[in-house]
Amino acid sequence: MLIDFFFSLRNAKLPVSVNEYLTLVGALKKQVIAPSIDEFYYLARLTLIKDEKHYDKFDRAFGLYFKGASSLLEAGLDPSQVPLDWLKKRLERELTPEEKAQIEAMGGLDALLDRLKQLLDEQKERHEGGNKWIGTGGTSPFGHGGFNPKGIRMGGDAGGSRNAVKVWNARAYKDYDDDVELGTRNIKVALRRLRRFARKGAAEELDLDDTIRSTAANAGWLDIKMVPERHNTVKVLMLLDVGGSMDDHIKRTEELFSAAKSEFKHLEFYYFHNCVYDYLWKQNRRRHAERFPTWDVLHKYPSEYKLIFVGDATMGPYEILQPGGSVEYTNAEAGATWLTRLTERYPHYAWLNPEPERLWEYRQSVALIRQLMSNRMFPLTLNGLEGAMRLLSK
Repeated sequence: MLIDFFFSLRNAKLPVSVNEYLTLVGALKKQVIAPSIDEFYYLARLTLIKDEKHYDKFDRAFGLYFKGASSLLEAGLDPSQVPLDWLKKRLERELTPEEKAQIEAMGGLDALLDRLKQLLDEQKERHEGGNKWIGTGGTSPFGHGGFNPKGIRMGGDAGGSRNAVKVWNARAYKDYDDDVELGTRNIKVALRRLRRFARKGAAEELDLDDTIRSTAANAGWLDIKMVPERHNTVKVLMLLDVGGSMDDHIKRTEELFSAAKSEFKHLEFYYFHNCVYDYLWKQNRRRHAERFPTWDVLHKYPSEYKLIFVGDATMGPYEILQPGGSVEYTNAEAGATWLTRLTERYPHYAWLNPEPERLWEYRQSVALIRQLMSNRMFPLTLNGLEGAMRLLSK
């Protein structure tokens, strides 16, 4: 069964390897989980899937393969592979005192497990209903969803009258995928690739390794060692296009901005419209009254900052190439000149475009911006954002 399950994941384009499969098999042999589909799901995801972005694909492949089975028995696992010692330990942990007393009246747990072992040896297929075999919905002491008050529930949930919503059916990670547009949670996951930690400030965090070494060297007398807490030291300068065609992308841009503020302690931001010119601003309602010269921004933030442009790059080509091309005022120098200055000042830069990538080829201005950005333009998808973060972290 597990080999077929492994190949079903490979068919779903999941990057699972033989080594990871052997890890799963080894964990099952060590009996680290109960014979439950739910627990098998978490174990399989833990051992086989190494990146959160594949969680949704895994959920879909898992649900398709097991088709809603609620126990390993229903899923097709050979019942003889379920160890009786495993069941006994689980029963001793889960049974109430009243249930244990009822089992003792039948001859004790050992007698019940002996009968279960005999049935496991005799039974060759799944069974539903009836009063003898291991199955569902019957009166046998063994199975799930039945009506015997003195039996052993094998798999499934505690109440036969309730239907659990399985995690892989609920698809809690349905927006984790390579090519989907992002939500705030996903953006945070992708932005973490850019984090770089260093220890700064007063000692606030226990240094466990040094504490153990110092205590051992001190003849067993506890010697607590503290270190400064680790902080993300990456500094980000974000320039966001606002207004016009960007109104169609407000939600995703807000999600990106919110995630960036959460992930980066050192985040500076300014707004521009269509292309960067002589001025930037901090508040859109005061964009005409409270402007910051772009020259001042260039001199204020050192070159160690990571520069991120956010915009759809959709405008008239003249807005990029010609002095006076701005639709808001007469700019003295072309937008292309300012973009070149910014990318020369900040060698680590990227442009995030919320416009679907399939439409880029129809926008002449997108081609111009990509050329000015040395082709460092990425779509605002999980895959695109991770690619931008990898580039910025180099």
